[in-house]
Amino acid sequence: MTISPENTTQTPSSTHNKPKKSAAWVIVLCFVTIIFDGYDLVVYGAITPALLKYEPWGLTPVETGAYGSYALAGMFLGAILVGYLTDIIGRRKVLLFSITAFSLLMLGSALAPTPVIFGIFRFLAGIGLGGVIPTAIAITVEFSKPHRRNFNNALMFSGYAFGGIMAALLAMALLQHIGFRGMLAIGALPVVTIVPLIFFLMPESPAFLRARGRIAEAEKVEDEYGLAHASPAPIANAAAEPRREAKKGRLATMFSGVTALATILFCLAGIAGQTLVYGLNTWMPQLMILANYSLASSLSFLLTVNIGAVVGVVITSYLADRFGPRIITFFSFTSSGLALLIMSTGVVPLVGMYALVAVVGFGSIGAQILLNGFVATYYDNETRASALGLTLGIGRIGAVLAIALGGVLVAAGYPTFVNFAVWSVPAVVGMIAVGLVPRRKGVVGRQPLDLSHH
Repeated sequence: MTISPENTTQTPSSTHNKPKKSAAWVIVLCFVTIIFDGYDLVVYGAITPALLKYEPWGLTPVETGAYGSYALAGMFLGAILVGYLTDIIGRRKVLLFSITAFSLLMLGSALAPTPVIFGIFRFLAGIGLGGVIPTAIAITVEFSKPHRRNFNNALMFSGYAFGGIMAALLAMALLQHIGFRGMLAIGALPVVTIVPLIFFLMPESPAFLRARGRIAEAEKVEDEYGLAHASPAPIANAAAEPRREAKKGRLATMFSGVTALATILFCLAGIAGQTLVYGLNTWMPQLMILANYSLASSLSFLLTVNIGAVVGVVITSYLADRFGPRIITFFSFTSSGLALLIMSTGVVPLVGMYALVAVVGFGSIGAQILLNGFVATYYDNETRASALGLTLGIGRIGAVLAIALGGVLVAAGYPTFVNFAVWSVPAVVGMIAVGLVPRRKGVVGRQPLDLSHH
């Protein structure tokens, strides 16, 4: 299997038939799904001060960080498994199962009577959450025109930051009234909102249908949504044979030649990106409190992080489609590292701190969004879900370490300089990893999706 600069080629049936349905609705469904994923991420950071003050449990910062990391450990498993599950049952079913699972388990964590049961529910919810992101990204890229893949992926994945904004706003308005249990229970809403919509409105992935030999069904979906037909591939007589070849092809594509180096570097960048995203969104309120800001102010900083991510990534994703995601992702990591170093000086006025926090939001969440787009457009349709699942899953190592070690950092009582400057280290690692990803061969000139910059 080779990686082609464009994953589809048009056929007469895909160019002359007017689409009956809009692919935008598929992307909107993925967007709403990611909102709740982002809510789960940021709500834990928003309720961390409340958890530390909850006397019946008597949690320390280290224990609070550990329980927060359990969800990320579950997400590690979920993201790794999703690439293989989508090949067996399809992306639509994986998305439905993942959303339903994490919603019900979020409710379970809200009702947990003890910290141990709370941690178990968080871990199991993380498995469901881990399957959502790579599946939603793969679906979004597959239902996007080649020249809009980075932009559409960023718009869809900005739901992650919108979910963070929702969590911060709700925490500011409701945390004192409904407590941390009520905030967690809100995370169960997808099972009665987005799940029915996906069940009735979202089609199955054409790439999955083709991999299963269901060519006519794949072409029907492509025609209905105005997608280009994928190039036909030789199909073996036995139904099981194409699936064995597809699996072998995905692994061979990700771990052979220079692509093996790219996969390793993507995983390293994913670890760096998720260290920033999860570490800062979990511990930002507490770090701000340690820097002598009030709880209300610290939650407003958390809100600013996610607003900065939304605004920044909408702009930079357009640039990523125009100039390639490598340089834009590199710039994102760089900006967050510099902003954190400036914040660590402790001499920045309040207005300047808000501006820097917004830059950190863009450079952490924004960098992760752009990195996901980089991965999604680097690999082909058959490999994309597995590559995303692998890089996001391995990236959870950084998330687990960030949340757990963040608690150790807070408990140690280090000065402001250390509390903020230490987070610039993963930004530097992300910069280096993205910059070293091998460029793809076989791309001449400026294609609609210009991968020559990869």
